[in-house]
Amino acid sequence: MPLALLALAIGAFGIGTTEFVIMGLLPEVAADFQVSIPTAGFLVTGYALGVVLGAPLMTVLGTRVTRKRMLMLLMGLFILGNAVSAVAPVFGVMLAGRVIASLAHGAFFGIGSVVAADLVAPQKKAGAIATMFTGLTVANVVGVPLGTYIGQSVGWRTTFFIVAALGVVGLLGVAKLVPEQPRAEGVRLRHELAAFRNVQVLLAMAMTVLGFGGVFAAITYITPMMTEIAGYSASSVTWLLVLFGLGMVGGNLLGGKFADRHLMPMLYISLGALAVVLSLFTLTAHNKFAAAVTIVLIGGLGFATVPPLQKRVLDQAAGAPTLASAVNIGAFNLGNALSAWLGGIVIAAGLGYTAPNWVGAVLAASALALAVLSSGLERRTVTHSRRVAGHAPEPVVVAEARR
Repeated sequence: MPLALLALAIGAFGIGTTEFVIMGLLPEVAADFQVSIPTAGFLVTGYALGVVLGAPLMTVLGTRVTRKRMLMLLMGLFILGNAVSAVAPVFGVMLAGRVIASLAHGAFFGIGSVVAADLVAPQKKAGAIATMFTGLTVANVVGVPLGTYIGQSVGWRTTFFIVAALGVVGLLGVAKLVPEQPRAEGVRLRHELAAFRNVQVLLAMAMTVLGFGGVFAAITYITPMMTEIAGYSASSVTWLLVLFGLGMVGGNLLGGKFADRHLMPMLYISLGALAVVLSLFTLTAHNKFAAAVTIVLIGGLGFATVPPLQKRVLDQAAGAPTLASAVNIGAFNLGNALSAWLGGIVIAAGLGYTAPNWVGAVLAASALALAVLSSGLERRTVTHSRRVAGHAPEPVVVAEARR
């Protein structure tokens, strides 16, 4: 794999750390700014919405510059946002810093996926995308726990200064290692938008929302589920999330490896198994060991879908994939927000802390159904094209013979 993928992975590590570390630092941030925990929770919601909106916005703004230059600009925006958060005098400025940093998230992963795929041979594209996303998964194993520990021990502002410094390393890596790829000639915004008329692109994005949403329906409420149902102490949740992160790392690498060989079968297996495991989580959540194993499986199966789904979008939007790729990253965050909302509804309805697992199972099963539908439509299109191609020459031959 080219060294340029390392630079992209470093940037992904920083972005993954800043996205999730705030969840472990909410009490400290709330106390510092003298706001409630629910109010401090807007730092999570604001970031997620910023990713959803920023992915297409920043990609459109970057259509007139090369991908390498846009990646550097996005890392600069990421550094600025985290620096603003680190020095924020009031909560509103902190929230603004989070939103600024989030604007870089979707476009960086979207454009980075295109760049990563272009750096390798066609049969290695999903693996290259997975290598970049390894930075995001490793962030959940190393960056988030370490950032949480530093923030709780030294101060949360120190964590955001360190994350900003990671952004600087990522920026220098992109500048030094990522090759300058010429801007695609003749590709304009209308070409990028045309990809959204392709039903296969839309189906892939719907699979992203539902499949990854299935993961976060359970993980969003992992703390009350593990403390109230499994019997873990609150301090143990951090290590359970590390297990979740380890599952993410393994699933991401396996998803990238096998998606290059059998993309749709990989989606069938991962989404189907995810639906089953989430269903079983309603039972395994009552046992400490079984719950821990299930959390690893959810992380692994959930992230095994990421490289194939991202590659599916790139393949179906071939010719103008940048905007579609970035929007698909926003779809992951949309799935997070949707599943967290649905999970909160079933808990508020009195169905218990394990009820979000059923929500996740239904979402994952729905994504599997869309994958089957997408594959069926694709086979029908290919069969029809072959029939047309097979019959097209015949009238010409007959005409020639009659002449």
